[in-house]
Amino acid sequence: MEKELDKNEIIEDIKKLIITAEDDSIEINPNFLEYFQLDELISIKEQLSIKKSKIRESTFDYLDELYEKTKED
Repeated sequence: MEKELDKNEIIEDIKKLIITAEDDSIEINPNFLEYFQLDELISIKEQLSIKKSKIRESTFDYLDELYEKTKED
């Protein structure tokens, strides 16, 4: 049962990483999730976290560049 609890926590974390706005609601088919082992879900979570971090970093870089361009004008 402890493993199932961990699995549910990881799934909730994955849902949080998928959303793009605070009011988004993500539902994942529970039958689909039964095919994944805990270590696979952890890997998915880590990959999503890295991607989200890179997107955030890219966005900040873009905004900095935009700011510098407007500052020059």
